[in-house]
Amino acid sequence: MKHNHIKIQKLVLTGLFLALGYILPFLTGQIQQIGNMLLPMHLPVLLCGLIVGWKYGLAIGFLLPITRSLIFTMPPLYPAAIAMAFELATYGAVIGLLYAYSKRKTLVSLYFCLISSMLAGRAVWGIVRAVLTLVDVAGLTAGKFTFAIFLSGAFLEAIPGMILQLILIPAIMLLLQHTRLLPLSEKA
Repeated sequence: MKHNHIKIQKLVLTGLFLALGYILPFLTGQIQQIGNMLLPMHLPVLLCGLIVGWKYGLAIGFLLPITRSLIFTMPPLYPAAIAMAFELATYGAVIGLLYAYSKRKTLVSLYFCLISSMLAGRAVWGIVRAVLTLVDVAGLTAGKFTFAIFLSGAFLEAIPGMILQLILIPAIMLLLQHTRLLPLSEKA
């Protein structure tokens, strides 16, 4: 009975994070200059991986950009949403796995997991974008995907979103720990 309760709780939380992933881009899109740079779909995926687990983080990470593209036409399905699906799936899986296997659930281990997942996701995004550009027989991608474009898209344009993630995610996790909804201490 308790196992079913936990599974239902995880599904409900995953649905909440998926809904946040659909809604947040509408809110940040109102800020013309940096709306997309805030990476609004990344936050719920990272939190889902941390709170619910790597399998759920991987699942919504992969489904969120593709379903959002199909429903709202943003991000464009090819190549953006497809590359983002692999990127966000990597975020959810890596942060969830690393955090689950952290011996101590401290702020330091949280930052290690967060930064590691951000780097892994960006690397996967770059690889998928390069592959999509190479196999683009229909001519749907605009030109070549160079290392300079990778650095610009993965890091330079993403700085505001990366800063937001580095501030908000630990703050949310500390708040959850303070309210005793989630352990984040050396004892956990």
